[in-house]
Amino acid sequence: MGFFRGLDAEKYDRQYSDRILFLRIASLFKPYGFRLALVSLLVFLVGGLWAMVPLIIGNGLDWLRNQATSQMIAWLVGLFTLAGVIRWLLNWLQRRMLVKIIAEIMIELARKAFASAVAHDLSFFDQFSSGRMLSRITTDTRDFGNFIQLFTDLLSQVVESLVLGIILLRIDPHMSFLIFALIPFVAVLAFIYRKIARNVTQQGMRAMADVNSSIKETISGISIAKNFRQDSAVFEEFDHANRASYQLNVRRGLILAFLYPLLNVLGGVMTGLLVYFGGARAIQGVITAGAWYLFIFSMDSFLHPILNLSSFIAQIQTGLAAVERIFALIDVDPAVRQSGQTKPPALRGQIEFKDVSFHYREGENILQNFNLLVPAGENLAIVGHTGAGKTSLIKLIARFYEFQGGQLQIDGMDIRSFDLAAYRRQLGIVSQTPFLFSGTVLENIRYAHPEGTDRDIEEMAHKIGGGEWLETLPAGLQTEVGERGALLSMGQRQLVSLMRVLVQQPAIFILDEATASIDPFTEWQIQQVLKMILAQSTSILIAHRLSTVKTSDRIIVMEDGQIIEEGTHLGLLKNARHYAKLYNTYFRHQSLEYIEQARLLEKSERR
Repeated sequence: MGFFRGLDAEKYDRQYSDRILFLRIASLFKPYGFRLALVSLLVFLVGGLWAMVPLIIGNGLDWLRNQATSQMIAWLVGLFTLAGVIRWLLNWLQRRMLVKIIAEIMIELARKAFASAVAHDLSFFDQFSSGRMLSRITTDTRDFGNFIQLFTDLLSQVVESLVLGIILLRIDPHMSFLIFALIPFVAVLAFIYRKIARNVTQQGMRAMADVNSSIKETISGISIAKNFRQDSAVFEEFDHANRASYQLNVRRGLILAFLYPLLNVLGGVMTGLLVYFGGARAIQGVITAGAWYLFIFSMDSFLHPILNLSSFIAQIQTGLAAVERIFALIDVDPAVRQSGQTKPPALRGQIEFKDVSFHYREGENILQNFNLLVPAGENLAIVGHTGAGKTSLIKLIARFYEFQGGQLQIDGMDIRSFDLAAYRRQLGIVSQTPFLFSGTVLENIRYAHPEGTDRDIEEMAHKIGGGEWLETLPAGLQTEVGERGALLSMGQRQLVSLMRVLVQQPAIFILDEATASIDPFTEWQIQQVLKMILAQSTSILIAHRLSTVKTSDRIIVMEDGQIIEEGTHLGLLKNARHYAKLYNTYFRHQSLEYIEQARLLEKSERR
């Protein structure tokens, strides 16, 4: 069926055995041992009080049959009411304590799942949908909380059944075994049903994760969709995912609804047998009429947990599948693995690739035995056509991806030996598409340097063009940037992103220059910020601007993961090889000479 496509498990999903799964769930409750013991005690008390209700009614019938007085009726009503009030109070206290425990466990699970997700390298996010991860962290933790609440309710009912079972055995073992005969049938059905229910529930959750992913992607790219008038196509894509989820969950519901009617039929048959055999034994005087009623009444109470187990099997399997998916996200092995956790000293910034081999997919090599030495303090520009391997280099330096062969050393130390968090504090990275968080310009600049004061940041901001760029912002540094920086121009976003790195004062600066064109004034301001950063760090720049290429200490030209030329801007132009072709294709139109020639040509054409 077409709508099942794309519902396969993620590569990092795991199939936990029931034993391992329940041990992991039990470990979540370990910190709450004392409170959980109180909840368990209350559960047993509530279950016991529930079991007392049919016993009170059964004995009451016998008492009333012998001597029916208004005082006796009042005692029975009072006893019944007292049992109900006590049961309600204990149940309220138990639920109040349990809700707090569940809420704390849900917070901890979500925290661990989110921490695991953000700790992964970028290859993880390239491979797996962030919408699906969002579904695990939010929806799945909620479903697990519902499962725990249901489980305690069922546990209370199981206690009720056990107490009733003991009472019934003492009254009439023969009639009791008639009820107990139903248990093996239910157990076999539950065993067969469990695996089918778990599988179809997981598929339903994956379908819902696809819907969440579709919504997230659509909203993130809504401006592009509207620009290309693809509103209807976007809706159709969402509608397809939503219908797929609907159809799968209908199938899931049909499967999950199968067991409850079957158990009801079995319960009806057993009740009929109890009426027949119990009535015969009551006539024979083996049991009293009250005891006969107790057996018939207890049939429902005894089977109630089993019927509820089947009725809530959807929620139970949803909860188990949910926690399994959360554990899978928490347990997924990182692709980037460190051999040590050494906190690097203040770095000078020397970078050396030694015979490094790297690929994103097996058999599709990006770098093969790649060698490059970047001395500390050098400003290195990297140019080349798309797919040459430029971005791969900076991703490896940032340790966002794992390389498969060779060595990458920083100041002579193996990059794999570093504590990554400590190492990345000495990196300043600006991506090709600057990303800003919702908040003010000041908050975004301070993002990588929280201890920076407002005054220090303001002074630094005024060093760039005399602070004229701040005048273009409605509220200066307190200007709201909007979601992803949407309230700022592309040039302003680039300036804020560079300022964020400038206040960080990194040992190594990595810049993947934006290709979007900006006005000359903003270009001049950006170059000012760049000069301030380059003066204090080793810099690796994927260059798209002529000004960046010309002022770099060295340029390397890459093609198919190899360095085919290197030198200065003027030296490489004189060689008239690959760089000269790139210059004429990408950079020449940015030069003043080219602009002046274009103006003269335009004037001559007008004449």
